[in-house]
Amino acid sequence: MTTPVDFNDRMLSLGLARVSEAAAMASAKLVGRGDEKAADQAAVNAMRDQLNMLDIKGVVVIGEGERDEAPMLFIGEEVGNGDGPAVDIALDPLEGTTLTAKDMPNALTVIAMAPRGTLLHAPDVYMDKLAIGPGYPVGVVSLDMSPAERVRALAKARGCDADDITVCVLERPRHQEMIDEIRSTGAAIRLITDGDVAGVIHCAEAEITGIDMYMGAGGAPEGVLAASALKCMGGQMWGRLMFRNDDEKGRAAKAGITDLDRIYDRDDMVTSDVIFAATGVTDGSILRGIKREPTHLTTETILMRSKTGSVRRMTYRNPIK
Repeated sequence: MTTPVDFNDRMLSLGLARVSEAAAMASAKLVGRGDEKAADQAAVNAMRDQLNMLDIKGVVVIGEGERDEAPMLFIGEEVGNGDGPAVDIALDPLEGTTLTAKDMPNALTVIAMAPRGTLLHAPDVYMDKLAIGPGYPVGVVSLDMSPAERVRALAKARGCDADDITVCVLERPRHQEMIDEIRSTGAAIRLITDGDVAGVIHCAEAEITGIDMYMGAGGAPEGVLAASALKCMGGQMWGRLMFRNDDEKGRAAKAGITDLDRIYDRDDMVTSDVIFAATGVTDGSILRGIKREPTHLTTETILMRSKTGSVRRMTYRNPIK
């Protein structure tokens, strides 16, 4: 593992929370308006503006696509004012654009920051993901197990029956066989329509969310963001990149990935200390959504540092200008 690097994370953490809050507030007026692109663009613009106020030499390593897809926050974009530490940035200015457009639960703005070269440069392909919360032996479940084996192994480690386990799964046709197998064990499934960063985070607070495990295929960039959160909160996570064609394999090569079959654990995806912030856009099981009053917007943000294991929940009441 890479030796931890001091990147002034204590001082930068509150700045990162402001970045997340700004993106959420910018998208607030578009909640329930049916326009995913406009909501995403509003969050992107606000996030970029706030990032460029920070004392960092930042590079976006997990973003919204390549340079030719600008004005999104693209992979390789330099952010910050050029002073301060060199850092990697992983972000999703609006995780759950559809959730925002339809005013459905668990839309978030999400961002993570770590020393330069310590976040996996995951290509924009699918990743097979598996995550559990803290308190379990290392390797109690694995990607090489079948879904049913994972449920039974986790139940045994927890000292309960399989029907006491709840698994979070992204509701997609590709997951139907896995869903059927999980249910064959007696375990419950919470299906989510979007937002698998939030889905993984659920595992770290099982006593609050009721979710014991996350599994299924979703975006690899979101996997790095989720691993950043678990690095702070505790828990285990594994991911294996999935490729449908040569073009996707080429994206991996461009990102410097040569072993296409490698299974990454949490600390492979985030090799040093990291800070993570997320702000609720719509109400969810992790964060409250934005509340609009006649003169104010109120947000709730979760801010975490892996160095200390600290998890802060902050309410920000901001006048509407």
